[in-house]
Order: sequence, then structure tokens, then C-alpha cells
Amino acid sequence: MKKRSHLKRVLLAVSLLSLMLFLTACGNLNAPITSESTGFWDHYVLYSFSRFILKLASLLGGSYGWAIVVFTIIVRIILLPLNHFSTKNMKKQSAIQPELQALQKKYSGKDVETQQKLREETQKLMSEAGVNPMLGCLPMLIQLPFMYALYQAIWRTTELRQGTFLWMQLGERDPYYIMAILAGVFTFLSTWISNMSMPQNGSTGKIMMYVMPFMIMIPALTIASAISLYWVVSNAFQVVQTLILQNPFKAKREQEEKEQAQREHDRNLRRARKRAYSKRKK
Repeated sequence: MKKRSHLKRVLLAVSLLSLMLFLTACGNLNAPITSESTGFWDHYVLYSFSRFILKLASLLGGSYGWAIVVFTIIVRIILLPLNHFSTKNMKKQSAIQPELQALQKKYSGKDVETQQKLREETQKLMSEAGVNPMLGCLPMLIQLPFMYALYQAIWRTTELRQGTFLWMQLGERDPYYIMAILAGVFTFLSTWISNMSMPQNGSTGKIMMYVMPFMIMIPALTIASAISLYWVVSNAFQVVQTLILQNPFKAKREQEEKEQAQREHDRNLRRARKRAYSKRKK
């Protein structure tokens, strides 16, 4: 069940990236965004994003790149409560992994009736533990409109599309692929740190740790530098957020102490049984 959950997240992430690229291709990217733009998306969403980023840039010495950095941080701060609940949900789900694995072993049959019973028992266990399987994907879903709106706002605002930051032109891909590499690195770090705080994720969590960076890095090789910059800042923020909210080093230490205590308990139990067996022989 855990593997299925991670597989669903992978498929969801791929679907979201594909949807973003599809919508980008189908959108009217040639029409500039102005106060005269019509339609809810153009007038209320894209125009607001464009004006807000331009306002941030004016406050930051005319730097459109720093405006995107600050914009990204604002988005992540807004999402902090949701990420907090998502993290708590993931910890609960990690804690019930032994029970989930026991259910999988108990209902290992492939017939329809057994699989239906497995789903029912799994849903019951998750409900009793207060686990919502979809909550882990919600932050990713909510960020999609921000990324899509940011891309169109930049592309359809001349100042932003032609703006530069460091070595990049924001409306074009990073010529040196540095942002794509950084996006992958920070994605790896955030997943690695998260796995440290939830060791029950096991081998599937390790697979995700190596798969997710490539799912971010590969699109970042060809997409506008502004979006790559958004991913870099967003995932760097995620690293800091995970360190603060999940304290993985403390969680790992507690897990090791728990495992050590369990090993000591098992050793004492074996010694007690051995002594009892020796007394019976006498």
C-alpha cells in the first residue's frame, strides 16, 4: 500500500508537469497582459501577478529576479500551514507502516474479495490513525496554479520577459543549466532530509529520493529561467522548512534510541528464556 501511495504521487507529479506544459502551449502567450486584458484568468489573475512582481521589483532596485525570489518566499509562507498539516499527516502514515505491512501480508491473495477486504481494512486503519492519503499531494497541487500563472505573467509582460537576473534572461532557459541542476539538488536534499525524519518509508522512500530530483531537473533544462528560479527557491525553502518543522536529526536519534531499546529488550528476553530453560533441565 505504501508503494502504491508513492507511485500515485509520482504519477500525479508527472501529470501536473504535463498539464502545465500543455496549458502553456495552448494558451495565448502572444497577447500582452495589460489593464485592458479581458477574462478572469488574464485580467484578475495574470494581471495581478504581473503588477505585484513589478511592484516588488521597484522596491528591490528594479531587479526582476529578486522580485521572483521574494514572490516565491511569499507563496511558500502562505502555504506553511498546509505544509505543516501535510507533514503531520505523513508522520502519522509513516507510524502505521508496520500495521499496513501486516495487513498486506494477511490479505496477500490477488482475488477480488481479498483485495476488497485489504482496501477496507486499510481505510479503516488510516481513518483510526487520522491519516488522509491525499493530503500529502495537496501542497503540490496548490503550487501548480502559481507556477503556471508565474510563467504566463512573465512571458506576457515585456519587462519581465526581457528582464535579466545574474547570467539569465528570465523569459528564456538557463544557458548554463545551473538553475536546473540547483533545482534537482535542492529537491534531493529536501526529500533526503524528509526521509531521515520518517525512516519507516523504507526502500520506496529511497527510490523517491532519487526519482523526484530528475522529475524537476529535466523540465527545468528547457523551461524559462524564471520558473527554474522559482523551483530553486521553493525547494531551498522546503529544505529549511523540513529542518525546522520535522527536525530530522532529532527524529533519527529518537528512532535509533527506540531501536536500541528494542534490541536490549529482545536480548533480555532471550537471556530470561535461556535461564528458565537451564533451570528446567536441572
